[in-house]
Amino acid sequence: MADSKAPSRRDMLTGAAKAAGVACLAGLALTAYVESARDAEAKALRPPGARPESEFLAACVRCGLCVRACPFDTLRLAELGDPAALGTPFFIARETPCYMCKDAPCAKACPTGALDRDLPSIRKADMGVAVLVGQETCLNYKGMTCSICHRVCPISDEAITLEWQTHRGRRMLIPVVHSKTCTGCGTCEKHCVVDRAAIRVLPRELGLGGRGRNPAGRPA
Repeated sequence: MADSKAPSRRDMLTGAAKAAGVACLAGLALTAYVESARDAEAKALRPPGARPESEFLAACVRCGLCVRACPFDTLRLAELGDPAALGTPFFIARETPCYMCKDAPCAKACPTGALDRDLPSIRKADMGVAVLVGQETCLNYKGMTCSICHRVCPISDEAITLEWQTHRGRRMLIPVVHSKTCTGCGTCEKHCVVDRAAIRVLPRELGLGGRGRNPAGRPA
């Protein structure tokens, strides 16, 4: 007599289909992970003391210790759809900037060296660079004296200065970012009063215009 507990052919086929579906989903997740890591490299703002992106991604083990060490909840671990490789720490300046803790607890919490534990000064953090992207929306370009980005900058008059410039035949007091001094903390972007920030913090290579490449892969 046949064993009533023995799986039927239909059950076996159903189980195989489910297993194939799980494998397919796992493959899609892996593909998404790879695509996330590749496409997000130039877009994410990393914590203070982050190594160059390729070195950072190689060293970061996605442990989240830097996120836990941040006293201002600035850092988060990337999920699918975020502008960073999955599981890696980053921050969004418009939401919560880096408050430039003098002792850089996030960097000191890193166990692998993805973040420089021996960062000599928070001013050497080099998280990115601020770029005045909205000449059509910046209130100073409209002839007003807003200058909030200058006033909130932790190192104003060094990272951001106000300078008289002639724009469309008018003399205007314009915020000017000094890239060698700007740490990319994002405080200026956070406090910009227009709906879409006229000043944005970008990874340094993106903000300053890194060496481009054409579609064929040859230097542009």
